[in-house]
Amino acid sequence: MINYKRLISASIILTFAGLAAAQTSTNSPYTRYGFGQLSDQNFGNSKAMGGIAYGLRNGYQINASNPASYTAIDSLTFLFDAGMTLQNANFKEGSVKTNAKNSSFDYLAMQFRLWKKMGMTVGFLPFSSVGYSLSNTEKLTEDADGNVTNTTASYDGDGSLQQVFVGLGYKVFNNLSVGANFSYLYGDITHSVSTAFSNSSAYRSVRMDQISISDYKLDFGLQYSYKINKKNVVNLGAVYSLGHSMNGTGYKSNSTYAYNSTNGGYTMQSQSVDTLKNAFSLPHTFGVGLTYVYDNRLTVGVDYTLQKWQDTKFYNEKSYFCDRSKIAVGAEYIPDFFSHNYLKRIRYRVGAYYSDPYAKVDGKDGAREYGVSAGFGLPIFQSKSILNISGQYVKVSPKVTGMLEENYLKINIGLTFNERWFMKWKVN
Repeated sequence: MINYKRLISASIILTFAGLAAAQTSTNSPYTRYGFGQLSDQNFGNSKAMGGIAYGLRNGYQINASNPASYTAIDSLTFLFDAGMTLQNANFKEGSVKTNAKNSSFDYLAMQFRLWKKMGMTVGFLPFSSVGYSLSNTEKLTEDADGNVTNTTASYDGDGSLQQVFVGLGYKVFNNLSVGANFSYLYGDITHSVSTAFSNSSAYRSVRMDQISISDYKLDFGLQYSYKINKKNVVNLGAVYSLGHSMNGTGYKSNSTYAYNSTNGGYTMQSQSVDTLKNAFSLPHTFGVGLTYVYDNRLTVGVDYTLQKWQDTKFYNEKSYFCDRSKIAVGAEYIPDFFSHNYLKRIRYRVGAYYSDPYAKVDGKDGAREYGVSAGFGLPIFQSKSILNISGQYVKVSPKVTGMLEENYLKINIGLTFNERWFMKWKVN
């Protein structure tokens, strides 16, 4: 029987940890557009395999990308999974190069068998992140005495969207499972543009766009396993995320400030604020994945995802986004589960992916993204717990010549605790 006191305590800890983990984890100028940089919502083992997840199915790792996988856990096991990423980013625009380092808390989740044929997962995942600070100075005027007036435009943005979710998976038949994640999506994002002049007596202006979201998100999954023979299994996975108008508010404000010679500062002269209710929406998302498993040692898979962003609204307009496709391939190899040789019990992983942009940049297609990854799943001594470590190289390449290029080196670290919480001990 489930230890409900332990379950409730873990749920409370998990929820508050998720709320506390929200943070800005990017310096990308491309986060000026839309909801910012969409987060990689894969867990540690999946990150190392290029992000494949829809067809992955085992009772040793949590796979929140397809809730139908929750039924793979047995009745005695409790899984607790947490992960983070360290990244080094290089930005290049023409001959100008800059560098930035960030870290992020990626996910937190626990999984257990709720009832016979039903698995449950509770967790925290980021949805998107915004973080940038840019400025541009241009010559505006020059008088007869050679005095130059410059104008400086500063672009700043920060904020994020997160989701706390509860997921259920149900085994309809021995080889068919379905599942759903019920998420609470929330967060705030702010974009601002301020214009100032080198002549202190001139006016200053500030334009600010703010987003505040508080709504639900629904994700559904299906997995079908076909056992070819004793050693060969094929898993087919499919997912769908419901697109809908969100309970969110958008604020657009314009303010002007005049120089006050009395105190040497600036005083607001005028301000206009437009408030837009239910001005944003989520896209319909479709995904399908196929994995082949040989002897529970070799796993090879491919995933395809389509997000219908073009049909969504942003500040009640439908011109900001384009449909996003992503394809991922990956593999995992375990030489021998039960070997006394530690190296043979390590999970060796590799993968790659490609994705289109979802947000337009000044009305044009944004930047494509390429990524390759490799990593290990390291068993922790004699337990079934696993330390997941992987490296990723990601290249963000614009479709339009002359736009900013980005290169990322990421180190992903995840820890999966696999414990027998619900075992009944017998005393002779």
